[in-house]
Amino acid sequence: MACLAACGQEETAASGPISTEQAVQIGTTIVDQMNMIVSQGAIEQYGGGDPVLVNGFQGWESALKDIGTYEGVDGASVAFDEGEVIITVNVLGSSHNAEVEIILDDALSTYIGITTNVEYSLGEIMFKALMNTVIGMGTVFAVLILISLIISCFTLISKFESKQKKEEPAPAAAPVVEQIAAKEELSDDTELVAVIAAAVAAYEGAASTDGFVVRSIRKSNKSKWQNA
Repeated sequence: MACLAACGQEETAASGPISTEQAVQIGTTIVDQMNMIVSQGAIEQYGGGDPVLVNGFQGWESALKDIGTYEGVDGASVAFDEGEVIITVNVLGSSHNAEVEIILDDALSTYIGITTNVEYSLGEIMFKALMNTVIGMGTVFAVLILISLIISCFTLISKFESKQKKEEPAPAAAPVVEQIAAKEELSDDTELVAVIAAAVAAYEGAASTDGFVVRSIRKSNKSKWQNA
């Protein structure tokens, strides 16, 4: 197995611009420098406006929250692709280990990508998946409950408006009814009105009933003795 591994490394080195050992050394140096730059808070200073470097530094900074304390490098692997050198460095941390994938062009002068992948246990992966599911479903149910409450409020508002309309007093129609009743009484008792007007005129000594107007006739509830 050792002979096969050595042969594979020789073939890889032959097909790439540098040897595997050189690539591993470059990858290790890049990770050490990246950790130093992030720890000093000098991402923008050393990023030089290169988005690949800045994203790589920021990804390492974010991964350190799970990695913990950077404890060094434990080997690396190298692959040579079409015009690219791919270096995967194994990082040791106090909390979690990680892999840093560094992609350079075949001239080793341009960074194509720098990615940090934290290695989690199966239990941690399952727990994160469960938490994401719970949060997603909880958010959906919370929104549905909120929509239901809003709809129920609309129903309460309509009931309140209906109750207010019922409690409003109806416009008074009594005077109109009395006027109509008075007119009906006068129209039904025309002869009686004429007799009463004549009697009042005779009592007053007037020659005619032009100065008298009988507006209404009402039945008295008093007895004859009371009238007397």
